[in-house]
Amino acid sequence: MELEIVEVGPSSRPLRYAPRQLEPWHAPPPPPPPPPPPPHHHQQHGGAGDAAGAPAAQQFDSEKLPQTLVSEIRPFLRAANQVEAENPRVAYLCRFHAFEKAHTMDRLSTGRGVRQFKTTLLQRLEQDERSTKSKMTQKSDAREMKLFYEKKKQANAHELLPVLAEVLKALLSGTGLENLVAGEDFTDRSGLLRYNILPLHPKFSQRPIMLLPEVRVAFSAVFNVRSLPSATMKDDKNHTDILRWLQSWFGFQTGNVANQREHLILLLANMHARLNPKPSSAQMLDDRAVDELLAKTFENYLTWCKFLGRKSNIWLPSVKQEIQQHKLLYIALYLLIWGEASNLRLMPECLCYIFHHMSYELYGVLSGAVSLITGEKVRPAYGGDDESFLNNVVKPIYDVIFQEAQKNKNGASDHSTWRNYDDLNEFFWSTDCFKLGWPMRPNNDFFLISDATKNSQVSFDKQFFVDQDYQGCHMALKVVLAVFH
Repeated sequence: MELEIVEVGPSSRPLRYAPRQLEPWHAPPPPPPPPPPPPHHHQQHGGAGDAAGAPAAQQFDSEKLPQTLVSEIRPFLRAANQVEAENPRVAYLCRFHAFEKAHTMDRLSTGRGVRQFKTTLLQRLEQDERSTKSKMTQKSDAREMKLFYEKKKQANAHELLPVLAEVLKALLSGTGLENLVAGEDFTDRSGLLRYNILPLHPKFSQRPIMLLPEVRVAFSAVFNVRSLPSATMKDDKNHTDILRWLQSWFGFQTGNVANQREHLILLLANMHARLNPKPSSAQMLDDRAVDELLAKTFENYLTWCKFLGRKSNIWLPSVKQEIQQHKLLYIALYLLIWGEASNLRLMPECLCYIFHHMSYELYGVLSGAVSLITGEKVRPAYGGDDESFLNNVVKPIYDVIFQEAQKNKNGASDHSTWRNYDDLNEFFWSTDCFKLGWPMRPNNDFFLISDATKNSQVSFDKQFFVDQDYQGCHMALKVVLAVFH
């Protein structure tokens, strides 16, 4: 018999059990009949109206994509959805180009969700190839795309032009019809036409999201490069911002710069919009929003400096008008390091070490410091060449992580014979990490990969962070070491 608890008095008195009265069972009502199908108007007009009345093809989802393919594939799928109603064949060609790029990027479909995505897209292409071919107005796909590209060019559809141009260039490659695009410039020199959320190109300045007050003031602050030392810009100099300025000195990747540009503007806009009391000026980014973001961004870095007994390398100018700009430069520098060092994010103190040295170089550039050795102005150690930060900073450290992981043998090896993320990151909890230098010394013990490591050696290597309790988070490790002793 089922029981239920019934309270018979104040909460302090005991409870008694009483049988629950079961309601008689009643059969559920039958489901309502399905609605009648909608009338097919094209059936009244015979065969000529069948094609005209056919339902439009459903748009392919351009947002749910494998993370490894998003940046390269999404623009083509978005463009396909945008032009599908106007020219289904051009939409098919954009999706086909997206499939080719996805297959080139991951031929074995080893990435998470890549195989499912490619299968779904291929099925859609097989369906559209038959249905769109009869709707072509030109004799070939290349001429169809060329005609549509010219049409959008005359309509100043700047958002679509880079995508359509790349598809057209791929269609004409090796066909002998390259003269169709002779003299065309397919390069987006500003780097602003492609975007995730914020259309930052000046041609899109009247989009609703760009008219929000908080977005406008954040945009103005990030694109303020007045009073900064001149830098070598390889692209369009008319649309320079502080992130592209940093790229020219430190050699960050273009895609990383584009992502962190939007990231920084959105962070500033959100904090500016939530200020209470409201900002007094509607034309300038409030200093309180910048200070809040600065504190949150560098909370761990400042703690790391205090733990190691080092001074922070975030230096601000004495000129009041330049303080906000310099704060944003340090924030942008950290975001660019964080964005490009994705394989090192599990080593936060390692990122602190990298930022510590690069922020000091940034201060040297901003202050116009002169080297005592060369007599020339100080420049970053690794320069501003393309992908310099990736090749000279991220890759050497990641190579150590990769080689140590190989010694793991899928968990079969004893932990004393290899170093994981935590073991490598612990190196940056000690002042010994500064022996690594900047630029980093390849012969430092950190980069040494040995075949085997004795248990006593590993225990000795870890002893330096046992002597102090780093924010009270490593007490468990002290207990483990005590057991071994």
